Amino acid sequence: METVATLDRRTTATAGAVAARAAARARIDDDKAMLKAAADLTRDLNTPNPAIYWADMLASAAIGYGALLAAILTPSVGWAVVAGVVAALALYRAESFIHELTHIKHSAVPGFRLGWNLIVGIPLLTPSFMYEGVHNLHHARTRYGTVEDPEYLPLALMKWWTLPVFILVAALAPVALLVRYAALTPLSVVFPPLRRVVVARYSGLQINPSFRRRPPDRPARTLWHRLEAAASVYAIALIALTATGIIPLKAFLIFLAVTSALAVTNQVRTLVAHLWENEGEVMTVTAQYLDSVNVPPPALLPMLWAPVGLRYHALHHLLPGLPYHALGVAHRRITAALDADSVYHKGNYKGLPFLAARLAKSTISRR
Repeated sequence: METVATLDRRTTATAGAVAARAAARARIDDDKAMLKAAADLTRDLNTPNPAIYWADMLASAAIGYGALLAAILTPSVGWAVVAGVVAALALYRAESFIHELTHIKHSAVPGFRLGWNLIVGIPLLTPSFMYEGVHNLHHARTRYGTVEDPEYLPLALMKWWTLPVFILVAALAPVALLVRYAALTPLSVVFPPLRRVVVARYSGLQINPSFRRRPPDRPARTLWHRLEAAASVYAIALIALTATGIIPLKAFLIFLAVTSALAVTNQVRTLVAHLWENEGEVMTVTAQYLDSVNVPPPALLPMLWAPVGLRYHALHHLLPGLPYHALGVAHRRITAALDADSVYHKGNYKGLPFLAARLAKSTISRR
């Protein structure tokens, strides 16, 4: 679903410095030496390891659901909060594998897409079709940072209030997803005009409210319909079981709170995944890299708020085909091989507080 409301893209004179910096970055030519070095140094890392994918996803889901059950069953409010935090972080990691599903060849990790959808995607109402066919557009050479990019907004060039709105919408995502699958899905089957709206506006994990998704072609359409039907049945059953008291209201509300915390964590990560300084210009791969963010070690907290390789988001934009478990090795190789003045090092940042403060400072300057 859309995860932000329509936000103001206008800039003023006070935004001149950031806008000028963004325009200059958009005109940056590709650093062919860096691109070649990155590709050459990582050729042996492109094969996903199925054992790592399955073990990581299953362990994260098991910890997440176990902690969620503990949060529901414990009589202690304090322990319920602790268990809820563990559940949110573990399920967030499990859900983050949706990003990997859009990049790996499914034959390389047999059955993983189906397994992930059954264990994580459908229970959390984020089946993989909501990202597959959407996220790849974010990596398209001529779409990144433009109005045709479903995952980009020039947040650094917007008004200060866009950031709290951005977070608030994420907090409400679990309720919106329930409405989408329990109500809009069955209604859209009956009313074709509504179906067109649901497909175009409410079938993607996107942040650009101007983006409209196109209907899928076969065979993606068949998978889409099956996953959507399963998510719809699940959502309707969840609401019905809660309404009839079979699922206690407390358990349902804790589930919503945990998934809301999960969504907010991801939205905070999204806030610092890019510098968000491009306003519609087509950018080179190097410019896209410089508009993206790595938060490498020694920072430790990114393992929690940017899991499954997301802490290497700039590197991912250089080499989107690398599996998440290879990104750390790739980063160390490239860092060691390139001179200190290489463009590659300019994509590395200290951590979330610095990046969040940088973005907030830019938006506060807007009037």
